[in-house]
Amino acid sequence: MDNDDRVVTLLQEIRDAQREHLAEYRKVAQRSVELQEEAVARQQNYGNMYRRIVAVGAVMVAILLGLLVYLLIRYSHALFG
Repeated sequence: MDNDDRVVTLLQEIRDAQREHLAEYRKVAQRSVELQEEAVARQQNYGNMYRRIVAVGAVMVAILLGLLVYLLIRYSHALFG
């Protein structure tokens, strides 16, 4: 009977250890999912910021090119002829 009790005790300890490992795994997996969601949100924010910067840059380039064309047309007679 003593062997049976030791086997039962050992199996219970193994079961308890597995439950603890499963609980720890679930916590780690949940934290991993949270970190991934934060990373995706951060990446979306950076993407939006990048698009805004590119749009502002494109507008500035268009304005500068327009100004250059205006100045070339306005002063073309003094520059080229």
